[in-house]
Amino acid sequence: MSDKILVIAEKPSVARDIARVMHCGKKTNTYLEGNQYIVTWALGHLVTLADPEEYGKQYQSWSLDTLPMLPKEWKLVVIKQTSRQYAAVRELLHRKEVSQVIIATDAGREGELVARWILDKAGNHKPVRRLWISSVTDKAIREGFANLKPGKAYENLYHAAVARAQSDWVVGINATRALTCRYNAGLSCGRVQTPTLAMIAAREEEIRNFRPKPYYGLKAFSGGITFTWTDTKSGSGRTFERDRIEKIRTQALSEMLRIVEVRQKTKHSAAPALYDLTTLQREANQKYGFSAKETLNLMQRLYENHKVLTYPRTDSRYLTSDLLGTIEERLKACAVGPYKKLALKLSRQKIQGKPAFVNNSKVSDHHAIIPTEQFVDLAHMSNEERKIYDLVVRRFLAVLCPACEYEETLVRAKLGGEAFAAHGTLLKTSGWREAYDQGYEELEEDDREDFGLESEFESRAGSSGISNTGFPVGTAGLLKEGTCLSVSKLSVTEGKTKPPAYFTEGTLIAAMENPVKYLRHRDKTMIRTLGETGGLGTVATRADIIEKLSGSFLMEKRGNEIHLTSKGRQLLELVPEDLKSPELTASWEQRLQAIAAGKESDRKFMSEIEEYTKLLIHEIKTGDGAFRHDNLTRTKCPQCGKYMLEVNGKHGRMLVCQDRECAYRETISRHTNARCPVCHKKMEMVGKGEGQRFVCSCGHREKLSAFEERRKKEGKGVSKRDVNNYLKKQAKEAREPINNAFAEAFARIKLDE
Repeated sequence: MSDKILVIAEKPSVARDIARVMHCGKKTNTYLEGNQYIVTWALGHLVTLADPEEYGKQYQSWSLDTLPMLPKEWKLVVIKQTSRQYAAVRELLHRKEVSQVIIATDAGREGELVARWILDKAGNHKPVRRLWISSVTDKAIREGFANLKPGKAYENLYHAAVARAQSDWVVGINATRALTCRYNAGLSCGRVQTPTLAMIAAREEEIRNFRPKPYYGLKAFSGGITFTWTDTKSGSGRTFERDRIEKIRTQALSEMLRIVEVRQKTKHSAAPALYDLTTLQREANQKYGFSAKETLNLMQRLYENHKVLTYPRTDSRYLTSDLLGTIEERLKACAVGPYKKLALKLSRQKIQGKPAFVNNSKVSDHHAIIPTEQFVDLAHMSNEERKIYDLVVRRFLAVLCPACEYEETLVRAKLGGEAFAAHGTLLKTSGWREAYDQGYEELEEDDREDFGLESEFESRAGSSGISNTGFPVGTAGLLKEGTCLSVSKLSVTEGKTKPPAYFTEGTLIAAMENPVKYLRHRDKTMIRTLGETGGLGTVATRADIIEKLSGSFLMEKRGNEIHLTSKGRQLLELVPEDLKSPELTASWEQRLQAIAAGKESDRKFMSEIEEYTKLLIHEIKTGDGAFRHDNLTRTKCPQCGKYMLEVNGKHGRMLVCQDRECAYRETISRHTNARCPVCHKKMEMVGKGEGQRFVCSCGHREKLSAFEERRKKEGKGVSKRDVNNYLKKQAKEAREPINNAFAEAFARIKLDE
């Protein structure tokens, strides 16, 4: 029997790609096998750090007396949901003909941890080598296998990954148990979720303290053209002084408007960059109202089930050069439905030179999200999946198109000694905008030169979308320097400064990626570190962090806006100051990078983390704060008899027992997609059994039976089963587990209000 090599990939799709290239034809549910290689896979993490209860009976109940918990020997446990796959991998590792192992998990710190923990838990003693690739094209896989590295070359990276996981466990679990026991309330905190909560609080504070200020401007109308007053010193088109603008208007009433400059330029704007997960989550939230978790789940289905999009959990918006050879095949695969004409047109064109969307240095673990070479059948996708697929495909087509070309005209004028200007654009060739049926709403990257005017002029050709604006047909060409025009009307414009908007899931995800604004100390090294490491959390975990904050009732959504709850505000008052700032993440990441580079000891780092944790616990134990439930109802818990709390959950309102040990909860109302016949807003469903009814904020009430009857008459029959199935689907998606070490470590924490 000849020796074989076991290859461990991070996910089934990558394993299939490797197996195809390495000629592994035998397929099973848990691995693929050939003459030389056996390729198997993880499903995210298969192994994680043990819960506190595994370290002794004293930790089975939550008590301040047992804190801090500082394991001397760390224990690993198999994650229950994926234990069958772990057992299969372990069995393969111990097969006699397997002589060595190749780690083929994601090329990064967490990918290293996924494989090493499996090998550690399974008791592997066979030689280990590392496949380190950033894409899974056939060429990249072949080159990677030709240049395998010894496993020891990545030992320091593994030590950094373990230190990250253990430090999060020590600080997060100890602080959470301490706060929960000290104040008898489910108060969850951690290095990522607490600074995220603090950012929401800081935004709300900005909004509360904001005082609107009135501002004024002046417009002059002449020959069908609108000229806007511009302050010569600041370049702004507005002033906070009403008297000043009125004086300018009075002086200009009897004056002629004299043209002092006419400038026309042909400009080009490049397509916006390809999607990473964060940008996709932001746009899906803004355009369709999808939550970050919902977008990730939809992407995962398009990636795993339909196989039409590439790996979703990426923080890069670029491709590697080795993917250029696959572009034609990807275009042909997505040449269906509304994309067919443009995709086929682009597939017949050769890519000239090195495109702007290709940059190997800006791809770390994974390249940007693009279509795969898999043929697409749109009919097999749900409506929500179609929307996400549409965003990705149109962006992919756009970057392959030429730049958009437009002519920009700027006319400067003098009126009563003051500067006025008019701005217009004329679209010449649509270029990449051809990929969008109705134009593109936000231009993220362009090459506009600064005319020295306030952005309101330029934005017409920028973020609002290029269109033919500003001048009646043929007028711009008649305007010459020195021309004098009569003014038909002078109009004072008014407005008020606006406060910053509340966070939505999309904008919160973006703030987590770049939390520099919320640093207490603007240290350049920390700013750079946060930029290099991707801010708070990772693209893979941010959606889970937001779900956790919502699920523990520390924040709630009102419409699309995110607001702190009373519980969230009180937690921020009680939690130690260090845990509220992104600085903690920045300082940890600096140390972890040093460990990965072999410049620092992981043991020294963990020793300092343990001392830090002791200080945290002491601060919490001796704190003089208090926690008060201000959402207490007069409804008693059917299990323990204590009064229950009313909370706004993700799917509706709930009653939750105030006693964290009891943890009883029941749903009072659920959000639905059923529209009110009066105001057309989405209604809530309240009650149980035959008493279920729809309730709208406008006051409309309707029994479920009456609703069903009305829908039948409208030709849109919805059965009770349909409604219940929809609600079950929502609940299932909310519970869908994501296997990562930190989430699993917190799986048993009871968050009861």
